[in-house]
Amino acid sequence: MKTATRVSLARSLLILAGLAPALTAVAQSDSAENLTPYVVTATRTPVAVTASGTAVDTLSADDLARMQLPLLRNALSGIPGAPAAASGATGAVTSLFLRGTNSNQTLFLVDGIRYNDPNTDYAVALGGACAGACDSLEVAHGPQSTLYGGEAVGGVVALRGQRGSGPGSGSVAVEAGSFGTLQAAVSAQGGDAQSAYTFSAAGGHTDNARQNNAFDSGTYVLRFDRKISDAIAVGATWRGFVATYGDPGDRFTNDPDNQDRESNQLATLFADFGRGTDLTSHAILGGQDRRFVSNNPGPSGTQVTVVKNRRAVLDWQSTYTGLAQQRWTGGFTGELNHTVNTGFGDIDRHESLWAVFVQDEWTPVANLHLTGGMRSDDFDTFGRATTGRVTAAWLTDDSRLKFRTSYGTGFRAPGFLDLYGQSAFYVGNPNLKPEKARGWDAGVDYFLAANRGLLSATWFQTDLSDLITFDFSVFPGTVINVEKARTQGLELAGKFDLPGQWKARIAYTYLEADNLSEQVRLLRRPRHSGAVDVWHEWSGGFSTGVGAVFAAEGQDVDAATFATVDQPSYTVVRVYGTWQATKQLAVKVRFENLLNRKYEEVNGYPALGFGAFGGLEWKW
Repeated sequence: MKTATRVSLARSLLILAGLAPALTAVAQSDSAENLTPYVVTATRTPVAVTASGTAVDTLSADDLARMQLPLLRNALSGIPGAPAAASGATGAVTSLFLRGTNSNQTLFLVDGIRYNDPNTDYAVALGGACAGACDSLEVAHGPQSTLYGGEAVGGVVALRGQRGSGPGSGSVAVEAGSFGTLQAAVSAQGGDAQSAYTFSAAGGHTDNARQNNAFDSGTYVLRFDRKISDAIAVGATWRGFVATYGDPGDRFTNDPDNQDRESNQLATLFADFGRGTDLTSHAILGGQDRRFVSNNPGPSGTQVTVVKNRRAVLDWQSTYTGLAQQRWTGGFTGELNHTVNTGFGDIDRHESLWAVFVQDEWTPVANLHLTGGMRSDDFDTFGRATTGRVTAAWLTDDSRLKFRTSYGTGFRAPGFLDLYGQSAFYVGNPNLKPEKARGWDAGVDYFLAANRGLLSATWFQTDLSDLITFDFSVFPGTVINVEKARTQGLELAGKFDLPGQWKARIAYTYLEADNLSEQVRLLRRPRHSGAVDVWHEWSGGFSTGVGAVFAAEGQDVDAATFATVDQPSYTVVRVYGTWQATKQLAVKVRFENLLNRKYEEVNGYPALGFGAFGGLEWKW
């Protein structure tokens, strides 16, 4: 990194540190009372953020709408420890490196069931799918396999459609702008004690900025809830993402014909049972159907690769609160999945999974919250994986300061290609073991007065072993468990409301991510990354906001020479605003990449330059 960049980062951190006491003093003088927020992903049950020993970041549907961030990839840019890299413009496949782990070592949990596994990819959906108008987003950091099984090494990203509430309401919106963009969205929701519904759909078209780079997409989310009796409530969800993406490859290739198509459908039926007040259960029966098709025309004909992933899931958990100062949660998960991949490896395989887990949340004395749990996952392909996790959180008597720590283990299961793939130059290894992880963190959270916000700092370290890597010493080539890696660093985050209708979010990550076997830095993990967003509501119905994301000191593979190179640092600024013309009508504008920076999140794949967008939203 250049000296000027180092100075700028240091100055920014010093300014934030200097502002913290002033922000605290202002918040202390405000008498407004807000409800203490709760999170679910950390324990599978609602827990107050003041009692959680897990580092969890949240984004509500209101947060995303206010910041005009409909795409999941953009929303995650404001989460510390979650750098993402897109291989191109809007709609391009996007990888997430949560706490520096590999992109296939983060679990996406959608409406209560997993969205990805070693054979089912999330990268296409992350690059182009929208969050629903009634969705909430939680990110639980660190190994979470004890509650969620495989792939939850760096953490869990949980996207959930929320229950509708209140009188029926809805909205319709349209937006147009640079790069031939035309988007539309519609939503409706409502509910009472007996029944509720939510629905949202969003999508449209953009040409992006390169030849053969158009992106057409649609995202839709539907949820129904019905209370059958005082003891039983049932519901259903259906979430889908469909897209077509012109894929020109890197800027040295500029392929004029490649095209990718994706359809990813996920549906659940769920039920909540209560026996008295001490024992409750939650059950989910779900399914996922994904189809990805890549068309690659060439001189000798069109190469078509088809990937089909199908999953059936039964997940049951019960929670018992009949013991003083304790809450026990246990349950099981059963999965059946089938993957067909006509590309490299020629895969057509089935897998079954059966897992059981148990967790105890214990408050032995006031303000001390402990959790401990274990899980066993049994696969019919490679065998069993057992994981555990413990956390502790201590809250001061004034409920303003919380110290927390956690330790957990995780794993990533080998995929069908790893185990069974076949080609002229490659053969799978059916004796593979799962990749393993051990991770710990320690942090402190400061809660501003009247629940006006939160400032947090977390140091983390994750050690990975038995990483699956290609073995070039034999022919045909295969894969083996040999490599080790370590990721460690610091996460800083802040989210607060201030008097005068100001809101702010800040995130910063310092990351060291190294392959210990080869003594090299892991690629596409910037040493410094972060985001800031500040919003203010003015008089006359006007509100404006400014946001920025930055990344510095990363490495990548040169798309032309395949040599390891330093990835140039970048800072991208956006400005957005809303005029609430009437109670129902809002006029919105946003300017992306305001300074028209030329940058690449993945070497050889240019990101979009300056873009201006405007739209209308009607609410009822």
